[in-house]
Amino acid sequence: MALWSLMLCFPLGAVLCQGSTEYPLIPDLHLQPNTVESELLVLNPWIPQSPGLSRVKRDWIIPPIRVLENSKQVPEDLVQIKSDKIFTSQVFYRLEGPGVDQEPKNLFDIDEKTGIIRSKHPLDREKHKSFKLKAFALSPSGQRLENPSTIEIMVLDQNDNRPAFIKNQFTGSVSEFSVPGTSVMSVLATDADDPSTDNAILSYSIIGQESEPGDAVTKVMFGINNETGAIYTRDVGFDHEVVKSFRLKLQVGDMSGMGLTSESVAIIHVTDINNHAPQFRPSMYQVSAVENRMDFELCRVNATDRDEPGTGNWEMKYTLTRGNPGGHFVVHTDPLSNQGVLTLVKPLDFESQSEYTLVLTVANRNLLSSKAPSVPVSSATVVVTVVNENEAPLFREDPIQILVPESVVPGTILKTNLAYDPDQTGLRYDIIRDPERWLEINKVTGDIIARRPFNIRSTYLRNGVYNAVVRATDAEGLDTSATLLITLKETNDYPPQLVPLSGTVCHHSHHPDSALLLTALDEDLAPHAEPFAFELPDQMALNWTIVPVNKTHARLHSLVELELGQYAVTVQVMDAGSPALGSFSQINVTVCACDSFSQCRSETAAMLGSSVGISFIALIIVMAAIALLLLLLLLAVAINSCTSRRHLQKESALLVGESQEDVRDNVFNYDEQGGGEEDENAYSLDLLSPIDAPHIPVPSFCVGPRGKQPLRKDTPHNLPSPTYPRRPPADPTDIEDYINDGLEAADRDPNVPPYDTALIYDYEGEGSLAGSLSSIASGCSDGDQDYDYLNDWGPRFKKLANMYDPR
Repeated sequence: MALWSLMLCFPLGAVLCQGSTEYPLIPDLHLQPNTVESELLVLNPWIPQSPGLSRVKRDWIIPPIRVLENSKQVPEDLVQIKSDKIFTSQVFYRLEGPGVDQEPKNLFDIDEKTGIIRSKHPLDREKHKSFKLKAFALSPSGQRLENPSTIEIMVLDQNDNRPAFIKNQFTGSVSEFSVPGTSVMSVLATDADDPSTDNAILSYSIIGQESEPGDAVTKVMFGINNETGAIYTRDVGFDHEVVKSFRLKLQVGDMSGMGLTSESVAIIHVTDINNHAPQFRPSMYQVSAVENRMDFELCRVNATDRDEPGTGNWEMKYTLTRGNPGGHFVVHTDPLSNQGVLTLVKPLDFESQSEYTLVLTVANRNLLSSKAPSVPVSSATVVVTVVNENEAPLFREDPIQILVPESVVPGTILKTNLAYDPDQTGLRYDIIRDPERWLEINKVTGDIIARRPFNIRSTYLRNGVYNAVVRATDAEGLDTSATLLITLKETNDYPPQLVPLSGTVCHHSHHPDSALLLTALDEDLAPHAEPFAFELPDQMALNWTIVPVNKTHARLHSLVELELGQYAVTVQVMDAGSPALGSFSQINVTVCACDSFSQCRSETAAMLGSSVGISFIALIIVMAAIALLLLLLLLAVAINSCTSRRHLQKESALLVGESQEDVRDNVFNYDEQGGGEEDENAYSLDLLSPIDAPHIPVPSFCVGPRGKQPLRKDTPHNLPSPTYPRRPPADPTDIEDYINDGLEAADRDPNVPPYDTALIYDYEGEGSLAGSLSSIASGCSDGDQDYDYLNDWGPRFKKLANMYDPR
């Protein structure tokens, strides 16, 4: 192994340790910048330094080279290295590492021939504390002759940096009435010098104190720990109402305060505590309020507090403690002025109470400090006088709810005590909306009375509720209206009615149509209608049974084989009302033979239909035969009608006589019919009056429109008659309606003859050419007339002849 030698300036006699063997130590080199001449010694570390030492196969540990920062002697030789290869060949030296060919560059270089390492620029420890370089021994061709050797250069610190506070101004606070020794805040400073040297040992101090306001406090109030920078109180007398803050001038110095120094400022605020209770100023208030008004400010109360404005120690909270049982008043705090605002939130009533005495208390939002003086809670009194005004009537409820059964009897009182007048001047009541006119009201007492029966099926009901409006007016004309909501309760008023009351069932019980489907109709609504219960009396249950189908229908079955014919079956039907109502009905059931189509036929047709049926040709033949029979019948009727008309013309000539004027246009054929001679109750039998021709009586029911008709004895006389239809319709399809209208009017007419006398259905017009029959008179009685000639007039007068037959 080749040998390196290191030439250093160091005192001799030191011991260098490597492993467990002691060697002469090459001490750390402290290069003094002002050395005029330094002797560079050559060290051959692998050559034993004493006879007892032998060389070992390990490199020497070269101690660091120490160089002071900020050296003014540059360039400066630091150390010389040599290789023992110089004795055998030419050696070139090269240096690599930070400060040479790496950042920061050009701080060091080496003489390639002599091996002297130099510093080219002053060093700064605060930027680079040390450098580790690699030294190489090379041949002229650049081949390494030795392993590279590590050389460490350490920069020694100088006190070239002042300590500095981390802030230009520190801010802290201390509560008023703090005791000595109370920690306030801490300040901090730093020094860029080596912390392991005295250059970085700092010391804090307070060099000045000012108070705000000025000269409020002159004694020293704060102290500081010179090592940690913690500021604390030294004396008493912190009162926020006296002094608001302190300004401290701080100083820090390195080398335990003996070196470089810096200054800063600390602002310490004296914070307020809640040591003052608020007080009312003044404590008595008087206000007035008009009744029946609300949501307006009555007054403001004032209180003072010596604590810091804008803080929770100053902000106040007002409370109503007495005189507000009805909750008419509310107090809150104005956040800007800190005043108590008294507000009326519910209307006052002069008639109930004319004056209110309110008691208010005040407190801070923050709790009072234990250091505050003990004083009673401040209170204020507010007297509120109520001003009276005329008030409109007040309904006790709006809307007014009434539950009424639909079957309520007219005259029933539905509701009383509707409204009252606060001023007690008297009220008048009326109903301003009642579309069905079901109600009436007592104008003095206001009692609502049922005027007419209620109808739950009225179109004015919505979900079973009838809407009306009632009004109350006082003596001065002020009125108030309220809605009247009448809920109609369904009652069981109508029993169900069975339908149908007749029907047919098939003869065979096994036939699918051998049952009659029954149901019922009930004018009531649920729950007083369906489900229906169908029952049979005991005597009917022997042959018949009823099987329910659903809630509204049932089937009537026969239990035995019944003969063809009609049967009367009594059935009772009950509704589901409370109490339940029912009715008995007789059903006419026709038991018949049915064909395969469930049609009720004659027994023979049913048999044929059920076996072989009727062919289409046979059906045509039967229909043709029926048509032929009808044609023959119509022909016979026509011939008979023509014959009868000729006889009638001849007989009319005998009664009326020949006339040169044709009056047929003024005579209508009414086809009038009477009840016959058996009808002797509804009118007098003295209906016949003689005519001008002697011995030829004419019945009164043949007299024209000016004749006198018999009077009814079952109705009062001289009552007004209804209006009869006067003109026949032009459309023949309306003939039936025309006749029905006339019948209905005649049935309601109390002045018409009895039901079986002639009825007038048409108007004959005026100015008839026929002579008036009113001149026909008879000077004799019926006994003087001879009616035998009526037998000679033909069959049409035979009935009349029998009526006047003296036998």
